[in-house]
Amino acid sequence: MTRALAVAREAMRFDEVPVGAIVVRDGEIIARSGNRTVRDRDATAHAELLAIHEASRVTGDARLAGCTLYVTLEPCAMCAGALVLSRVERVVFGAWDEKAGMVGSVEDLLRHPRLNHRPGVQGGVCADECGALLREFFAARRSSVDSPSVAG
Repeated sequence: MTRALAVAREAMRFDEVPVGAIVVRDGEIIARSGNRTVRDRDATAHAELLAIHEASRVTGDARLAGCTLYVTLEPCAMCAGALVLSRVERVVFGAWDEKAGMVGSVEDLLRHPRLNHRPGVQGGVCADECGALLREFFAARRSSVDSPSVAG
């Protein structure tokens, strides 16, 4: 999760919501990405989707058997669906997302009994640090919106 946090901090430097994801296979990081929705002007450019895409390219396989995805924020519905479809073996996430999280907060797509693939899940890993990074980002955004600009 420490590596995913570093990727999230890097994304924040580009004014992206600081979410970082890495994919690990056989103890080796094979893919990493932060959010790129602002830079790519693409609502689907979430860290998890980009990391899955890269891991599939690296492995040459759309199915990521034997892979674990570490992500700093509980995946949303879109990302949870991609995790199921890519057959990621395990998902480890940091902060819970009470507004959009689909791995236990709002619903639990990854462990839905009718799906044919249900990855293992571990939530709340480094939750305080992951959550603090997100709170810092959004507090800075609110303060910049609330601050009057000074005409020069």
